[in-house]
Amino acid sequence: MEWETDEFGASHAGRAAPALADGSEPWTTHFDADSGRLGCVPGDWWAYDGTLRAPLATHLRGVCACGWRGAGLHPIDWSRVEEERPYDTEIPGPHADWQDHIEHVEARTVPVPAELDALVAELDMRLRSLADDAPLAALRVVAVLERLVGRVGMVAAFHTRADEVPWESVGRALGLTEQEARSRVASYRYRS
Repeated sequence: MEWETDEFGASHAGRAAPALADGSEPWTTHFDADSGRLGCVPGDWWAYDGTLRAPLATHLRGVCACGWRGAGLHPIDWSRVEEERPYDTEIPGPHADWQDHIEHVEARTVPVPAELDALVAELDMRLRSLADDAPLAALRVVAVLERLVGRVGMVAAFHTRADEVPWESVGRALGLTEQEARSRVASYRYRS
């Protein structure tokens, strides 16, 4: 199970990671098809239950695709983990730690002017209402916004490259990995 935000996507996808009694993370465990663990992906915390030669995880921590590892260790109560659907087990501690990490990521991004932030929030609210009441009108507005986004994005991407802003700075300003920042800028720069 991964957690993502709309804004930062895969650059900051989070999840709960298993931790052993000493606080270390176990090596990735791979399962063969006959193990009875179909559906487990290497790294799924519930696969580390001490059976089938898997290490026993005693705690969980929040982790992020960017490499961040939460300092908090949250005990696992294996008696509360449903055997048939372990992925449905609530794990609020690691998720809260990851959300705190996301708040720190957002705090390091380039600020959006307050009036634009408020305008976007109001536009979102109005478009959702319009989509319910007049879906065809909402589709027309969405098309207009897509064209606007394409034009403004192309100009912003051009200036970002013309100003030779380092990719690391672009990534930090957008809250993305350097690779995703390159991809984002390219998606606007080369729009037709």
